[in-house]
Amino acid sequence: MGFRPGLRTLVLVAMAFLLAVPRGVAAEEGSAVPPGPGADGGEPAGALMPGAAAPDFTVRDLDGGAFHFAEENAKGPFLLVFWSIFCEPCRLEMPVVQKVYERHRNAGLRVAAISLDGEPLKSTITGFVRQDGYTFRILIDELDGKGMFRVSDPYGVVATPTVFVVEQGGRIAFRGVGRVGEEEIEKALQPVPAK
Repeated sequence: MGFRPGLRTLVLVAMAFLLAVPRGVAAEEGSAVPPGPGADGGEPAGALMPGAAAPDFTVRDLDGGAFHFAEENAKGPFLLVFWSIFCEPCRLEMPVVQKVYERHRNAGLRVAAISLDGEPLKSTITGFVRQDGYTFRILIDELDGKGMFRVSDPYGVVATPTVFVVEQGGRIAFRGVGRVGEEEIEKALQPVPAK
């Protein structure tokens, strides 16, 4: 049984909101939030873990340009951030991502924030990004012909924000779910070779 595209987006946004509510207190206290459990109390089924190959994808950015991950990842390591404008921890994490990007972009780090809000909210996403002055690439996840998200589903994203550090060439070096924070992202980037 599949979800209609609009219903699937609504369910994902509702899940993100429900998962974010109890995390707000921990996020404000500055502690890292552990990943949500799967059915067996461990990781969710399909969640990509460090050491796995990062799936390739092609989606459009806010300007309508095509973004091909494998082509871009061949140029240097990546910080991928899956987020939603409806997710409070995501909105708190984005300035941290901007700081990390500014600190490491000259060393070759690339950043792509993949919005799960979809094309219908593109103008709202664009307004948010411009207002807050984010200079890294913003991508819009989209549904394929089967009603699956082209990017977040292959990456096993079940909550926002979810952060991946991907080494140049495509190996996942770090995965964090919930509000990760600057210190943890910096620590995850230390062993990742720059271009």
